[in-house]
Amino acid sequence: MDVIVIGGGIAGVATAYQLRAAGHRVCVVERHATVAQGATYGHSGIVLPTPLDVWFGPTFLRNGRQSSGGVICKTGFTGQARAFVKRLATLHGSEAFEARYALLRPLIESAQSVLEDAEGRFQLEYEQREGLLYLVRGSDEWSLTQPALELLRRFETPHHVLTPHECVAAEHTIPADPPFAGAVRFDQGRVANCPLFVKQLKQVLDTLGGVQFQTGREVSAVRIESQRAAVELAPRPDDASRTREVEVISADAVVVAAGAQTVNLLAPLGIKLPVYPLRMHTLNSPVAHEECVPHSTLIDAARRIAITRMNHRLRISGGAVLQHAKQLDEPLPESLTEEALALLGEASRDWAPGAARISAALAWEGMKLLSADGLPLVGSVGNPRLYVNAAHGPAGWALALGSARLIAQQISNTRPDLPAETIEALWPGRS
Repeated sequence: MDVIVIGGGIAGVATAYQLRAAGHRVCVVERHATVAQGATYGHSGIVLPTPLDVWFGPTFLRNGRQSSGGVICKTGFTGQARAFVKRLATLHGSEAFEARYALLRPLIESAQSVLEDAEGRFQLEYEQREGLLYLVRGSDEWSLTQPALELLRRFETPHHVLTPHECVAAEHTIPADPPFAGAVRFDQGRVANCPLFVKQLKQVLDTLGGVQFQTGREVSAVRIESQRAAVELAPRPDDASRTREVEVISADAVVVAAGAQTVNLLAPLGIKLPVYPLRMHTLNSPVAHEECVPHSTLIDAARRIAITRMNHRLRISGGAVLQHAKQLDEPLPESLTEEALALLGEASRDWAPGAARISAALAWEGMKLLSADGLPLVGSVGNPRLYVNAAHGPAGWALALGSARLIAQQISNTRPDLPAETIEALWPGRS
């Protein structure tokens, strides 16, 4: 089959890779000049999520305060936005949280399998390293993390629960004062350079053949017909003065993996996705004092802020701002940007004082989609020729690899290796 994939981020390139492996011909359309330039570019680096950092559950958006849930809620929300936050709140209970994570777990395992296969097959090196340390500030937050610890035990995930004293002894950069509640360490938890992985995967596809990349092209519309699917391409900026004709490319199926733009592309088809945009922030900072740089990646568990070494810089990621869906293309008010970046700076000073030169840090912001139940949107929607691979959230960029495998299996009419209940939970048409 011929398949068009819209989006050249981790979700789009991973989908192309899986479709190529299944024997299909693929055309990837990316609006930027090269791949991995959108939300993929600013990822924290955490490869796969744990129960402690999925964007739902007991510690997420607790009481709507950013200090306890990692998200800044903009004032003046409409009824739809309030309903979205209320829906997320239904997952605060331990039973609901455990049920959602149990549905997500097979996708995590599938993603790990795909990643390990690609690494071994093509000898990929993209700044991978192991060691995640989740830090918990207060006793109330520690109490709220107990359902996550139960899930770690249930799924036999290797981890160590550390007292503050053990934590400071293991990671010398963490100050013992002010006191904190404790930590959870994953010796096998991984971080890696997501944009570098995507670029290497594209090089693999260029070598293998069968996948065409059209970069610097904006998709203006998606067409779904009875026998074919197609996308309309906006004129290139340098061609706009010469022609206004719409260029159309067609295929047997279209996969929309366009990040936040997925919402706008599907809306004209009458498809409303159960997601809201999150404006994420990252500070890429020079190292101030090498001896202060943590050996592990540090995650402020409740605030969902990650501090990780990326080559010669520190990457501090988080500071999410939940906006109204209609504000997808609007710039963020300066006051909210400052508030988000202040949270990142505060986390750096709290957990790795002296490590980052924040005054010289380069700020980045980008949009990610978050579903009301915390799970990605994966599968066919609205038409058997139209598929979605989106809304993987800020934690665990490799989830997109497992999602890509599922889509390739569905397009190929082969039996998926995920449980039926997980596939149903990931369906993009859910309310």
